[in-house]
Amino acid sequence: MILDIDVGNTLLKWRTVEAGVVQDRGRCPTRELTTAMPAEWPAQIERVRISNVAGPVVAGLLLAYCEARWSCQPEFAVTRHQAAGVTNSYSDPSRMGVDRWLAMLAAFNDCNRACCIVDCGSAITVDYVEQDGQHRGGFIIPGLRLMSESLQRNTAEVLVDRTIDRFETAPGRHTSAAVTHGINFAFQALQEKLTRELEDDALDALYITGGDGVLFHQLAGVGQLHPDLVMEGLCWSLG
Repeated sequence: MILDIDVGNTLLKWRTVEAGVVQDRGRCPTRELTTAMPAEWPAQIERVRISNVAGPVVAGLLLAYCEARWSCQPEFAVTRHQAAGVTNSYSDPSRMGVDRWLAMLAAFNDCNRACCIVDCGSAITVDYVEQDGQHRGGFIIPGLRLMSESLQRNTAEVLVDRTIDRFETAPGRHTSAAVTHGINFAFQALQEKLTRELEDDALDALYITGGDGVLFHQLAGVGQLHPDLVMEGLCWSLG
């Protein structure tokens, strides 16, 4: 049994895999790792593969846990110059988050053609991979929650004191709506840009993942939603 783990800044996602088939999956807030690991993890694990962008403290916690519970040395994926047919555009690959790298490996090897990968997490990342596997480059922008928190934290007169449940982009008539709808407007603008590129044949395939990926996919009405895309990349990085 293999345990795949994707540790983000907000959530830890995991799945167990046996003979190439997913057996179970779950998630928990990353901050909870300081007190306990997911109770659903099975008693017997032969191998642990990890994508971690939450820092060395979390890596140390996972390392100690795996060694103590399963006598297993976890394998941490790292970003490389080249792997599984994909070539990184960064002159220093270690500067790229491993989650972006793994998502690119998984997407390109799934379609074997030019593709765009959108990960809608704490940050929204967009990466382009060409037909030959060359990474063209990408974008990193704040995610929906991060945009709202940053705006409220860094502006004295912007107060969001109402909950906006529906996704709307109409001009807001009070500050809460103006902030929320403005963030939605930016999110939808990105979605519309990538949808146009797909429709205009500027790219062949669109892969979507991350916590807000479901919303992005609903708005786009095109592309492929892969919630486990980063974990799918672990096999291409670590075997």
